[in-house]
Amino acid sequence: MGTISCVSHGHFSNFTSFSKNSICSSSSASLPFFKNPIRIFKSFTFSSSMAASLRVSASSTIGERSEPVEAMASSGMVGENDLLIVGPGVLGRLVAEKWREENPGCQIYGQSVTTDHHHELMTMGINPFLKGNKTDQKFPYVIFCAPPSKTPDYPGDIRMAALSWNGEGSFLFTSSSAPFDCYDNGPCDEDTSTVPIGRSPRTDVILKAEKVVLDFGGCVVRLAGLYKLDRGAHFYWLQKGTVDCRPDHILNLIHYEDAASLSVTILKKKLRVQIFLGCDNHPLSRQEVMDLVEKSGKFSKKFEAFTGH
Repeated sequence: MGTISCVSHGHFSNFTSFSKNSICSSSSASLPFFKNPIRIFKSFTFSSSMAASLRVSASSTIGERSEPVEAMASSGMVGENDLLIVGPGVLGRLVAEKWREENPGCQIYGQSVTTDHHHELMTMGINPFLKGNKTDQKFPYVIFCAPPSKTPDYPGDIRMAALSWNGEGSFLFTSSSAPFDCYDNGPCDEDTSTVPIGRSPRTDVILKAEKVVLDFGGCVVRLAGLYKLDRGAHFYWLQKGTVDCRPDHILNLIHYEDAASLSVTILKKKLRVQIFLGCDNHPLSRQEVMDLVEKSGKFSKKFEAFTGH
């Protein structure tokens, strides 16, 4: 399946990729400063529209009412293809757009921690509501895209999301490849061992969250390093100028749009208790990434160097 390499610990997630239950993807969404995109690798049967490109962007002040959800809860009406997105940020909004393309007429709901972006979400056709608002309504499709940085109890938040799933369609958690215990630039797939609980607070949180999902019968997709033009490791390094990391360590990446396509494909399959890995199947060293950034001509800042040994 897709050949992946591992990277050492750094400021960003470890970017790993996969085989068997893996989905390697790099469609036309790939950034222009990366090399030619590679065709999507199919480890199980995808719909022919899987590689269609997507568009969209980002997230969602306490105290506002969630009228769309209240109205839905009072009517008791949920369609067979309705989707709840917990964390309708960059990735969540892309998932919403792709899901609507696949399921015209469905209702999409977005749960956020603030109302800051609720107006934006409504203009996109996403019905927003606040985390903590009580509703007994359950949904056939639920995807959890929220990061662990915004909550003191990440596994608990995922448990609450799982309780909003009616058990019919799919429940999917967009996780990270960070838990893989592999940092030597060697190959890694979904069977590679994970970091033992107790070694790292960061990976502990992710692994405990994944266990909640699997215990509820849901699926996990461990995504490599997410990026788009103004987000990702390359953009952080560009702002820093000089970074104390080795230049030869390998990154495995996936564009936000491709990650959304993969997520929708898994949701549609109605799978249970499986772990997937997602990357663009084109591993690059840190230096190669920044060389491509320089050649692209799309950034006014200039990266200086990696200084690690």
